[in-house]
Amino acid sequence: MQKKTALLFAGQGAQYVGMGKDLSQQFPEAREWFARAAEILGFDVGAICQNGPEAELTRTENCQPGIFLVSWIALQLLQKGAPQLAFEATAGLSLGELTALAAGGAMSFEDGLRVARRRGRFMQEACEQTHGGMAAVLGLDTETMRAVCAEAEVEMANLNCPGQIVISGEAEKIGRAVEVAKGKGAKRAVALTVAGAYHSRLMASAQPKVREMMRGTEVKAPGVMVISNVTAQPHGQPEEIRERLAEQVISPVRWEDSIRYLLGQGFTRFIELGPGTALSGFLKRIEPGAERLNVADAASLEATVKALEN
Repeated sequence: MQKKTALLFAGQGAQYVGMGKDLSQQFPEAREWFARAAEILGFDVGAICQNGPEAELTRTENCQPGIFLVSWIALQLLQKGAPQLAFEATAGLSLGELTALAAGGAMSFEDGLRVARRRGRFMQEACEQTHGGMAAVLGLDTETMRAVCAEAEVEMANLNCPGQIVISGEAEKIGRAVEVAKGKGAKRAVALTVAGAYHSRLMASAQPKVREMMRGTEVKAPGVMVISNVTAQPHGQPEEIRERLAEQVISPVRWEDSIRYLLGQGFTRFIELGPGTALSGFLKRIEPGAERLNVADAASLEATVKALEN
C-alpha cells in the first residue's frame, strides 16, 4: 500500500553558513536555481547562504529567502532523484509555510522567493522598531505555559512539540518569563539569539505590509493539502491563504497541532526539506513511530532517495 507522504519545510533559525553549498557543487540544477534566484532578487543570496558572513545570513531579509531557496532546491533534487515520489500534503514552520505553498502549487517559485525576501524585510523593520526577544522553554505543558505568559506578559510563539514551547515579547519581560518558567518546574528555559519577538504583537507593524504585499501576489488554490500555521488545518481558497499569511506574522505557530492533524489524516511518512533537522526532531517527540526522512545536503539526499526506493 502506498504510504501517505507529507513534505515539511524548514523555518528561520535552521540557517547555517554553507547551506546548499555541496548541492551546488555536485548538481548543475542546484547552480541553475541559485543563479535564477540572484536574477529575481537582484543580489546573490546563494553566495550569502554558501559563504556567509554569518552576520549577513542571519539578517531576516537574507535568511528568509535563503532558507526558502535551499529548501526549494532540496525538493527539486529529490523529485529528480526519486521521480516515483508522490506527496499528498505539505507544511512549513513559519517562513517554511511559503515554501510549502509553492511546493503545493499555490504560488510560483519566483513569487514565493520575492515574498520571502520582502516578508523578511518587513519583519526586520519591526524588530528594529521594538526591543523584543524570544526564549525556548522545555518541560512544561501548554496550560502551565499559558500561566507563565500571563504572569510575565509575553506570548506563546511556537508550539513545536510536547514539552517544547517558544515564547516571544519585550526583551525584559522575556527575562522575567524565563525565571517564572523555571519556578514552575521547567527543565530548561533559555533566551534565544534572535533579532526580535517573532509571532507576537511586536510584529504588528509588519502585518499590514504583508497583507498589502499578498494582495499583489498571484495565489492559486493548492493542488495538495497545505497546512496553515495559524489554524493547523488545510488552507482554503486564495483570499483565505493571503489573509492567513498576514495573520501568521503575529500569531503562534501551531506546529504540534499541524503534525497531529496530518497524523489523524493517515500520514505516516514525513520528508523534511531544507537546512537542519529540527522538524524531524519535533516529529520524533510528537509521534516516534512516524517515518522521518530529510534532504539538507548531498548525503541526506542520497539516503532519502535510497529509502524511497524500498
